[in-house]
Amino acid sequence: MLALLGERHSLRNPSRRLAVLIDPDNASTKVADGLFEEIAKLGETGGRRIYGDFSISRSKAWADLLSKRAIIPQQQFAYTTGKNASDITLVIDAMDLLDSGRFDGFCLVSSDNDFMRLAARIREHDACRRFIYAENLLHCPRSRFTHKPLQQPSAAVPIIRRVIAQMES
Repeated sequence: MLALLGERHSLRNPSRRLAVLIDPDNASTKVADGLFEEIAKLGETGGRRIYGDFSISRSKAWADLLSKRAIIPQQQFAYTTGKNASDITLVIDAMDLLDSGRFDGFCLVSSDNDFMRLAARIREHDACRRFIYAENLLHCPRSRFTHKPLQQPSAAVPIIRRVIAQMES
């Protein structure tokens, strides 16, 4: 997952206005806290929008965060499966916001490669200079990632020898 954080000016400015556009189908709620903390370092969010079908259970986790994070939902009912109505709405809004000149930067939150051209276009307008992997924004205790191995590494040696022997025969 990639979070695109944009900033038109190189100096950090707390009054810088940022637009936050979220694709909930391709972004985890687990990054929300770290995401908004990182955005706060760059400036103030002037608009927080999320695009999806919030009538389905798959979007419930994001729906629960809407009021807590002051995110405005852009409801797109899935009248037809496999279509990109939410993605298209996000792109249209991004272009309108970019052309309005009201925002100094953008934050696109998605892992969908379909937004790469949008990211490039925003960058052409000098509204983006940073790309951040959203996984780096997770707030997890360090111990969560340390675990005991199921087996000692030396246990792999006989298996590797057996595989090599089978390849040679």
